[in-house]
Amino acid sequence: MSTTTPIAINKAIEHVLRNDRGRLIAGLVARLGDLQVAEDALQEASISAMSHWGRSGLPNSPTGWLMKVALNKGIDRARAVQRDRKKADQFMVISASHYETIDEEPIPDDRLRLIFACCHPLLEEKSRIGLTLRTVCHLTTKEIAAAFLDKEQTLGQRISRAKDKLREADIEFEIPDQISWPARLDSVLSTIYLIFTTGYVNEDDSERDLCAEAIFLLRLLDRLRPDDPEIEGALALVLLTDARSIARIGNDGATVPPAEQNRTLWDMHKVEEAREILSQAVLRGRPGPYQIKAAIADCHMMGIAPDWKQISLLYGSLWAHEPTPVVALNWAIAIAEIGQPEVALTKVEALETDLKTFQPFYAAYAAILSQLGQFDKAKKMYEMAIQLSQNSANRNFLEKKLQKLG
Repeated sequence: MSTTTPIAINKAIEHVLRNDRGRLIAGLVARLGDLQVAEDALQEASISAMSHWGRSGLPNSPTGWLMKVALNKGIDRARAVQRDRKKADQFMVISASHYETIDEEPIPDDRLRLIFACCHPLLEEKSRIGLTLRTVCHLTTKEIAAAFLDKEQTLGQRISRAKDKLREADIEFEIPDQISWPARLDSVLSTIYLIFTTGYVNEDDSERDLCAEAIFLLRLLDRLRPDDPEIEGALALVLLTDARSIARIGNDGATVPPAEQNRTLWDMHKVEEAREILSQAVLRGRPGPYQIKAAIADCHMMGIAPDWKQISLLYGSLWAHEPTPVVALNWAIAIAEIGQPEVALTKVEALETDLKTFQPFYAAYAAILSQLGQFDKAKKMYEMAIQLSQNSANRNFLEKKLQKLG
């Protein structure tokens, strides 16, 4: 009789879904061809695991077991809803060879294939990225909505409609040919970068490492499409940022800006690799936003202090590619740092309507007001930033700033 307790089984299922759900869904979609069917099948397999593992104990590979059972569930579901019978028969042929071995063999990583499908031009930009983050990275709708400055319910509806569109259009879950890459590459890069930034500020101490996943996916993209300067720029950007990760939070639990970080903690192997990749991208003579963002990150890490003049110039170049409120905000910060806080204040105040729920807006606004000696208003802005902060390290940093104002 099995001694595996329901608590142990539940923990094992949670562990798999937290760390391998993206790979499982991607693998199921590659075989079943339908995102909703894949998600429903995995849910049913997880429920089956509770009773089966209670009787038989945990399998050698819980991930492989869930993949095999979910694949069966998906085939049954496809037949039950009377989809194309020929297609359902093909599912059985594809899956038959996997049934006996999949719980011992590594599951192929089909996440990049799924990302390209989710980033199909048929979908709007926000729908592409939201669907990918929800499906591949298992981020909650609330987490994604916060990244988009959107309402949770609105984004949930958007993701649901995106799934329906992919199903109705019978989109193939494949990596596109080289001709079709440009139409999807921007969305793919945006999605992977958002995966990275979400992991970078995530305070969840679980084993799920979104930063590592993003770097892995960008390296894979770089191998699939070598000599693309924007892929290289995105890879350089995340490597430069990740190299500082250990130094970004101080002993007091507060965020430490790059200029104040202990540089001996930086991973210089990643820094040097990133700089080499960025130099190679720039030499190709096709500048783009990710190359510029990587150059900005590099300017924060060179010399004894950030090169704010160069950073300001780079934000001017970035504005030509991405004329967004967030770019305008960061450009204003750089302008303040080169000794033009009055100009910066005017630019920031013009952004209030667009960024009224964006926490960094209030932090930047407060810093510029402090620079101009408008301390009472700066305190109010810091309080707003603290109130909107969802990260304890950033909140501690802002509280220190507020305390310094007295």
